[in-house]
Amino acid sequence: MENKVFEAFDTGRFEIPGKTKTFKDIPWSKHPTFEGVELKHILTSKETGGAYSFHLVRIAPNKAILDHIHDPQLETHEVIAGNGVCVNDGQEIRYAPGVISIMPSKVHHEVRAGEDGLYLFAKFMPALC
Repeated sequence: MENKVFEAFDTGRFEIPGKTKTFKDIPWSKHPTFEGVELKHILTSKETGGAYSFHLVRIAPNKAILDHIHDPQLETHEVIAGNGVCVNDGQEIRYAPGVISIMPSKVHHEVRAGEDGLYLFAKFMPALC
């Protein structure tokens, strides 16, 4: 089952020399705008001097992150588990485990989860928060 893949990732950790962060110790935060979307802020602007931020994202079954842009951030998605569709600059991309997508700054995009929900590793450069 796809959720087992995400659960394994959710219990993982971020490591760099001299620093370890276990994902289970980072709380889920509800997205301020989109219902059914939650984030774990793995690395934030505060920790990276604003250069980048990393986030685990889970989108409940049949929920969506509706059309939006980021300025000045470039955003990447790595699909961990689940399925769905991303509309990236007007082009539809089927999301399934192993898919990576890039949204340059100021490009409209949205993400819709399928029946199993959708689990992403999202990165922003410069940091989103």
